[in-house]
Amino acid sequence: MDTRPAEPAEPADTRRLVVMDVDSTLITGEVVEMLAARAGALERVAAITERAMRGEIDFARSLHERVATLAGLPVSVFDDVLAEAELTPGARELVAELRARDWPVGLVSGGFLEVVAPLADSLGIDLVHANRLEVRDGVLTGRVDGPVVDRAAKATTLADYARRTGVPMARTIAIGDGANDLDMLAAAGTGIAFNAKPVLAASADAVVRDRLDAVLELDVFRV
Repeated sequence: MDTRPAEPAEPADTRRLVVMDVDSTLITGEVVEMLAARAGALERVAAITERAMRGEIDFARSLHERVATLAGLPVSVFDDVLAEAELTPGARELVAELRARDWPVGLVSGGFLEVVAPLADSLGIDLVHANRLEVRDGVLTGRVDGPVVDRAAKATTLADYARRTGVPMARTIAIGDGANDLDMLAAAGTGIAFNAKPVLAASADAVVRDRLDAVLELDVFRV
């Protein structure tokens, strides 16, 4: 009989990967509207945003229409908008708690990397994917640089983050607010609609309002 003491068992990996939308989820507003306000096109852009969030028009088409109104803005506008952007109540607390648990956190946005990346950096988030705006001679051209981060791209990004962090898709959590998040929430192990449009709330596994850290009360976070 082997009387040697048994090797201690490896602790079970209970990590979850949490991936969030940015505009109207991690932050309270829509970056494209903040930019549009500085281009004198806020009313038009806000109306297009609202229709896209409700799923009434294709997101990629709506983004190109909105970005076209930004032509001629100087790149310094990014610093102005970053200073204006406000984290959603509970966002900082949620990210801090997830980092304390050693759960990976990612952001994927139909907004713009020029603002999303510094926001992510300020919160210690390394997984970031968003649209880029084309810039020539220090001004915005009114075009997107590269493929649009639409609803399909968000779901693909979620799967990529899961692969990179070694977290099974069944243990992924996606949080968003609009139609552009539909595929991502459907692909995740748990999809959470936050302050969401009806089209997303109707298809989510859970609906949370007001504070973003209220998601911590859901069973999926109790591990």
